[in-house]
Amino acid sequence: MFGLRGHQRTIALMAGGIVVSLLSADAHAVPLPDTKPPLSAEDYRDALKKQPEFPGAAKYHFGHKKTPAKTKPLSFGSYARGCVAGAVSIPKDGENWQVMRLSRNRNWGHPVLIDFLKRLAADAPDLGWNGLLVGDLSQPRGGPMLTGHASHQIGLDADIWLRQMPDTRFSAKQRESESAISMLNGNLSKPGADRRVNPKRWTDAHAKLIRRAAQDDGVARIFVNPTIKKALCEFESADRDWLRKVRPWWGHHYHFHVRMTCPDGSTQCKNQAVPPAGDGCGKELTYWLSDAPWVPKKPKPGEKPKPRKPKPPLAVADLPNSCATVLRSE
Repeated sequence: MFGLRGHQRTIALMAGGIVVSLLSADAHAVPLPDTKPPLSAEDYRDALKKQPEFPGAAKYHFGHKKTPAKTKPLSFGSYARGCVAGAVSIPKDGENWQVMRLSRNRNWGHPVLIDFLKRLAADAPDLGWNGLLVGDLSQPRGGPMLTGHASHQIGLDADIWLRQMPDTRFSAKQRESESAISMLNGNLSKPGADRRVNPKRWTDAHAKLIRRAAQDDGVARIFVNPTIKKALCEFESADRDWLRKVRPWWGHHYHFHVRMTCPDGSTQCKNQAVPPAGDGCGKELTYWLSDAPWVPKKPKPGEKPKPRKPKPPLAVADLPNSCATVLRSE
């Protein structure tokens, strides 16, 4: 050992050997356990308290609730981050409507949405529309869905097919297999595509039905494909105020998507900002009908396309606090 004289090194080595011997003996005397000691009941309770009440993605908790929360009807949060309590279902059949895709159990909404659908269905025959085929509303307690929509979470969104109800009633099997009808005239992602509705499918009755929906005081927005927005702009020759509510958006060529304003009493419900002033038939629509939104940009030479990272799914903790209560409710 550096810095020690001969007799000091000897003493140090002897001491080290004694310590090693003692440690070796101790290791033989007290063997290490093969498993961890059992968790006491108190420790187990403490560990449970540290676990989230609703772990994982919120869609699994809301998507498996088969019935609504039996409380006063209230919408919580925003259209794409919230839930609904006291939802009611629209009956699968009415005089002027039929509900499709019943197996999804998405025919639930705040009563203001259900009342709107019944009003629109009652008016449909006078507009030249035989009746409504109703698509997705919300799950029994709203919230994120297992598949599909990002919105439809607070019981205030409804999809209405761009196909008239037939004179006969669909069977349960047909309600799962029958399809809505696209209004597109071709592939929108091709350069210079014909971005108009298909004239063989689109009718004035389609336009009148959407206009009637937009004129309802409780409706905040209606989402349609840009090709349909163009057709509506060309259709209206008088009062154009309702066109402000009709917003061009991706998809939405098989159905139109109605969004209601937050109901009175739902103080934790967040409305979307009102649409911009005007009929929306100008520069904004021109952009939507150009190649820019649809035709993928070619990468530069040697440039690798950047993969999109999917957003993590919403957790219950990401939603308003009231949504945990909605899940707990009977």
